[in-house]
Amino acid sequence: MRIAVDAMGGDYGPPVVVEGSVTAAREYGIPILLVGDETALKRELQRHGAQRLAIEIRHASQVIHMDEPPAQALRKKRDSSLRVAANAVRERDAAAFISAGNTGAAMAIAMFVLGVLPGVERPAIAVVLPNLRGKTVLLDAGANVDPKPRHLVQFAVMGTVYARDILGIANPRVGLLSVGEEEGKGNELTKETFKDLEHSNLNFIGNVEGRDIYSGHADVVVTDGFTGNVALKISESLAETLGAMIREELTRDWMSKVAGFLAQPAFRRFRKRVDYAELGGAPLLGIDGASMICHGASPPKAIKNAIRLAAGWVKGNVNDHIRAALEAELALAVNRGEREGEEGESK
Repeated sequence: MRIAVDAMGGDYGPPVVVEGSVTAAREYGIPILLVGDETALKRELQRHGAQRLAIEIRHASQVIHMDEPPAQALRKKRDSSLRVAANAVRERDAAAFISAGNTGAAMAIAMFVLGVLPGVERPAIAVVLPNLRGKTVLLDAGANVDPKPRHLVQFAVMGTVYARDILGIANPRVGLLSVGEEEGKGNELTKETFKDLEHSNLNFIGNVEGRDIYSGHADVVVTDGFTGNVALKISESLAETLGAMIREELTRDWMSKVAGFLAQPAFRRFRKRVDYAELGGAPLLGIDGASMICHGASPPKAIKNAIRLAAGWVKGNVNDHIRAALEAELALAVNRGEREGEEGESK
């Protein structure tokens, strides 16, 4: 159950990633394979007194920078910390890898090194957002900006398995993100996808609007990577803005400061509900292996929880469940096509 960690990725590099990894090893007993500059990683481990933990270092001589084109990183940096971490999963030396580095490069390397599951044409990034009733899985959050309807159906299947196996939602409700709830609303992509989802095995509830991501009306919200990433970034910015506004108001005068002091427990609970670090990472669904993508600005807490999530993913055999669900969906589509063909011939 060893988890490979790209220790050079993210905005803050080894100091933050190593601290999160050490905490995960201490709290959860998860073996860690730290990948990156050996000298820097040894120094960080010594700083945290982690010599006796189940943490191994694997040297990588190159680093993929956050603004580096994925294709260039894939071709020219074969000894990058991200590539070496993915190789460890392919060679079965690790069960999963996580990275807070370049998202595009992580996806390209995962697809090239590990491949995709049968029935998956394009992987998707799934993020978990809070709603009034619990949590909502939003996908794709940025991996595919121009997908086809069949890709969105695959996303819906994978998102359903994730919501069921990881979040514990028995029969996840799937909504298709559009500009209106009515069937005919949306662009050509949503209209065609609606028809396919309507005939699927999924608990499809129809079109949903942006507000439904947070209302709890749907457990899984499916969209293209362009729209999903915009929705995610707006959500992150809104949460930060609201937090700043609340702090500003609570320090405006002495009465506000007293009220703020009394309300601290409620604010701590609120922060926990909206803090992305609580889950830590977003799985790259559809990869023939386990890969977690972390926010570039991830603190140690996020790295720790991403490692925990990756371990739970592997222990739960989530990929096997995704594979089975995709096979069932494909069989249904084939049977439907055969029936429609027979009906056409009879006419």
